[in-house]
Amino acid sequence: MTGPLVSTIIPVFNRPAMLREAVASVLDQTYGPVEVIIVDDSSTDHTPLVIAELGARHPEVRSIRVTNGGPGLAREAGRGIARGEFIQYLDSDDLLLPRKFEFQIHAFENQPECGVAYGITRYRDGEGREIACTWKEANQVQKTIFPSFLVARWWETSTPLYRTSVCDAAGPWTALRLEEDWEYDCRVGALGVRLAYVDEVVAEHRDHSDGRLSRGSGADPARLRDRAAAHELIASHARRAGVPNDAPEFQRFARELFHLARQCGASGLSGEAKRLLTLARAISPSADMRIYQVAARVVGWRNAGRAASWIERR
Repeated sequence: MTGPLVSTIIPVFNRPAMLREAVASVLDQTYGPVEVIIVDDSSTDHTPLVIAELGARHPEVRSIRVTNGGPGLAREAGRGIARGEFIQYLDSDDLLLPRKFEFQIHAFENQPECGVAYGITRYRDGEGREIACTWKEANQVQKTIFPSFLVARWWETSTPLYRTSVCDAAGPWTALRLEEDWEYDCRVGALGVRLAYVDEVVAEHRDHSDGRLSRGSGADPARLRDRAAAHELIASHARRAGVPNDAPEFQRFARELFHLARQCGASGLSGEAKRLLTLARAISPSADMRIYQVAARVVGWRNAGRAASWIERR
């Protein structure tokens, strides 16, 4: 199948072997034409040599190297030089199935009002075994991103295919290193973009221990700052999308804000804790949130957060 150019943007940092496989999964598509833009986020191993080799062997592959800034800024650098009518974001440790573009471009042709096409993601554990991911809802038909994205980001970065016009309207990726993808998709959702669903497995998400940014201590202040910022932005995107406070999904998100506020407080991030709790109470003014806020003012945000963590562990 042939049609408009699809640009695939792959950020990478110190992951040469998996990068080869990710690039191959794009070049093996039954649809064309495609271009692959590899964005090297200042790798320190032999990943640059692999990138050079891929570029020399495949005219569809281009690459740039950027100062290390995390996956969001790397994707944005790639988006800035993409030439396609459609944009595919692909993490260097994930794979596209061979007919992904064929299926999703066909969906766009049948539903021209849609700005994003998605499908089913297959999950594999660290041993390569297929696993179920029951909390993901990417095998269910959704017409819009909101309100369901407030509960969870139910696709992976590799799952959707975007019209470039949608990415342009959404604006640049942020410098966040955690949950930057959730925030980005919610920003797309705030535009009211319609979704086209493909009832096929289109991508594969592989679990591994090879330097995933999503792994790490949940109490790390830097990680919590990014998560807090992402959650604040997501709430604002939901409001722009017109999600009412009493929507069950927004109520559940308020509980997540409250939980994150307690984590931030326990780690000494009082500013983030205050903002998150205020935001949570604006959505769902429950009694336990009010009591916690009073306690934090009396004993301090760190002590209140630590006490809450101790109670939750018992």
